[in-house]
Amino acid sequence: MRHDRALQLMDGYKTLIKSVCAEYTLKRSRFLCYAKPIANEQSATAFIKEIAARHWDASHNVWAYALREGQRTRYSDDGEPQGTAGLPVLEALRSRRITDAVLVVTRYYGGVRLGASGLIRAYAHSAGLGIEESGVAEMQPCVRLKLSLPYARFKQLEHILAQLGGVFVDTVFAENVTAIFDLSQEAQEQFLALLMEFVSGTQAETLGLGYFRSN
Repeated sequence: MRHDRALQLMDGYKTLIKSVCAEYTLKRSRFLCYAKPIANEQSATAFIKEIAARHWDASHNVWAYALREGQRTRYSDDGEPQGTAGLPVLEALRSRRITDAVLVVTRYYGGVRLGASGLIRAYAHSAGLGIEESGVAEMQPCVRLKLSLPYARFKQLEHILAQLGGVFVDTVFAENVTAIFDLSQEAQEQFLALLMEFVSGTQAETLGLGYFRSN
């Protein structure tokens, strides 16, 4: 049985679940928060440009994003008074420890001034609504394993993975069953010990590290 101990443990993280738009109106100003999970800065900037083009007639298209890579964060007030818009939107992500995510809050001015403190509260509230609508995923580090075993043992594999919280990625039924699955790093040692008990001599191949959603 092969077990690559050179692989390093990683930290879990939180991100958004899906792309959504949440709407909110305050004193006739209309706020639309677009929220989306992203993988990199290119995806973030492309999304920001898409929303800005869609709402070219809006008063402001305020945005913020946070990335795990380089712990990079960026934001823009897009013409609102400095510190009253982009920063509260970014803080909505940071305070919830959400990363690999972008928020764009589009505002259509309703003719009533909100003042600096009012703007901060409005943009923070709109960002929070977008995050709530999208949902937050708890991403945990995992190991991706590949295992080939007899048909008679596959049910045992299913049972063990269910116990340990593993997730099947792919299963091929041929002469034997070949399964690819993700398993938390914490459960890996226990899985390998159980594997030796029920399928003597079977090797689990480590394909790499990644993340899977745990909630």
